[in-house]
Amino acid sequence: QVHLVESGGGLVQTGGSLRLSCLDSGSIFSIRGMGWYRQAPGKQRELVADITAGGIAYYTDFAKGRFTISRDSAKRTTFLQMNGLKPEDTAVYYCRIRGVRVDDDYWGQGTQVTVSS
Repeated sequence: QVHLVESGGGLVQTGGSLRLSCLDSGSIFSIRGMGWYRQAPGKQRELVADITAGGIAYYTDFAKGRFTISRDSAKRTTFLQMNGLKPEDTAVYYCRIRGVRVDDDYWGQGTQVTVSS
């Protein structure tokens, strides 16, 4: 079982920055990747960025050039640096860890990000 705790959300003005953190604990056989997702009110949850265990990052189009995903494996923490925030980035942000085993798929409880115009 793996437990994920996100932090770093908050209220920021347009153009501002936030750094989200996701601390994982517990036991997982082998990590395949970590991801950040978001869900705005009335919308489906969507991928923001993903990073493989080998450090290869993938970004959704709206995140490219503004957001950076990274992982400190020694600290078991995954980060999402968000710059140039826009009101449309307002959402609850969730982290996810996926293992090589199909059942090893865990989500955090989410952290609220609100961008004011």
